[in-house]
Amino acid sequence: FRPITNESDLIYLDWIQTNRRRVDQLSGGKLGYIHIPDMGAAGIREFIKWYYPQLNKEGLVIDVRANGGGNVSRMIIERLARKVLGINFTRGNQDPVTYPDGAFPGPMICLLNENSASDGDIFPYMFRAAGLGQLVGKRSWGGVVGINNRGTLIDGGVVNVPQFALLDTKGNYIIEGHGVDPDIEVENDPRAVIAGGDPQLERAVAELMKKVETAPKLPNHRPADPVKVPK
Repeated sequence: FRPITNESDLIYLDWIQTNRRRVDQLSGGKLGYIHIPDMGAAGIREFIKWYYPQLNKEGLVIDVRANGGGNVSRMIIERLARKVLGINFTRGNQDPVTYPDGAFPGPMICLLNENSASDGDIFPYMFRAAGLGQLVGKRSWGGVVGINNRGTLIDGGVVNVPQFALLDTKGNYIIEGHGVDPDIEVENDPRAVIAGGDPQLERAVAELMKKVETAPKLPNHRPADPVKVPK
């Protein structure tokens, strides 16, 4: 009897845990790390699971390498794009809470590669368009025209036709047939990966640490209570 029938989930878990430890070690604990495996149920679940516990980090690495797509990129971009407008402190608690809730106050960076596809193409494009940070890695896959199944043929085959396309705000078709170019191109050389390295992730951490050092910091403790009675 086997407790599991497929070890792919364990391999994936080991990979992201290794990445998280690497980011933590390289940044001295200053940076958080999130890998989003797709833009469906698993992807939004991983984002929710790892985004909120890392709101206290000074910077955030968002990894969409090998993200096969889906349809939730807009939800994640909307959350990442929240701007901190104020800070809430609670009596007896020195930890600040951003207003609006769940806004990440520090700089971010996004990793992409050749296997970032469909909504996994769209996410890094919109990440940069929203001014959230730079892109590091390799040009994405380049397929964002959605298809729709028009029915089954007599021989059991199916016909899919192009149904949905993406344009920028100027009315130009984007991404399809080309992909999204990174701001900083880094090849994950197989020899380096086999040796236990991840040049793309390491470069992303190095670039983000530069941003962290110069980024303005929010107050991390409650100031003295104001005196509201006449002297």
